[in-house]
Amino acid sequence: MGDVVNLNRFRKQKAKEEREAKAAENRVVHGRTKAERTAEQKRQDSQMADLDGKKLDPADSDD
Repeated sequence: MGDVVNLNRFRKQKAKEEREAKAAENRVVHGRTKAERTAEQKRQDSQMADLDGKKLDPADSDD
């Protein structure tokens, strides 16, 4: 006689493994490390500060 297998548990385990595989694939495709995210944020902040420093005030242009 063979071992009894709970088919519901087997189905759920298979679905969980597929979700984990999909999540791992998405992390590779879309993921960035924390260092990459902070470096990008610093670069954007620097660019915005540089741009804000070069703006002309509308009140200054009336003179």
